[in-house]
Amino acid sequence: MQTNYHILLIIFMPLFLGSCTQNLFNNKSEGIDPIFHQQEEIIYNIKKDDKISISIWGHDDLGVGSIYGIYNSNEVYGKWLMVDQNGFIDVPKLGQFQILGLTVREAEITLTEKFSKWIKDPIINVKVLNKEITVLGEFMSPGKIQIQKDENKLIDLLGSAGDFDYYADKSDVQVIRQVGEETYIAHVDLTTMEDYHLKNITLIPGDVIYAPARKGKAFDKKITTLIPIGSAVSTLAIIASFILEP
Repeated sequence: MQTNYHILLIIFMPLFLGSCTQNLFNNKSEGIDPIFHQQEEIIYNIKKDDKISISIWGHDDLGVGSIYGIYNSNEVYGKWLMVDQNGFIDVPKLGQFQILGLTVREAEITLTEKFSKWIKDPIINVKVLNKEITVLGEFMSPGKIQIQKDENKLIDLLGSAGDFDYYADKSDVQVIRQVGEETYIAHVDLTTMEDYHLKNITLIPGDVIYAPARKGKAFDKKITTLIPIGSAVSTLAIIASFILEP
């Protein structure tokens, strides 16, 4: 039976070592960087490669991906204009229009002024279709989430991701933000309501939310896979002990 013990030890030792597998973002630091709590109003400025839809009430032929027409204006099924590398989009009748750096409201006001030459009191709606936040890790529905509002809270976005998966480490939910050349990571403990107002970070388009797995995930999955093997080894050991008995 001492031999059997050694066999089982050889089988299960890698499981304990495997449970120490590190997560994707594991440089945990205390507190949340002030950059995640900027007090000024969050306003989105249109960027290169953004996908833009333009709706003009009563003039679907002049709009692109109109919300007033029969075509849906979302990114998948609708029509849109991409902001080129010089910051322009090609608008029907108007031609090239410099939109880079404008807010949505500024773009609507400028387009309204320009189309007033042909349309009396035009009603124009501009949308950025690719404003999104990426959700990775231990979620029920990870992926990209499109956002419509300028101000989006962390807890609201987590609800859109279908809640955490069973193995999620809720004590270290991470928000990753790229600002220029710098990358910032906020480590948020969602196992307690303490300092909730600080933890419920205001997100901006381009942010990434990552929920790492608890350390036991690797062990649980390996043990589930190898238990049948261990059972077979134990069974063979029992049979062998009967065969080898004098």
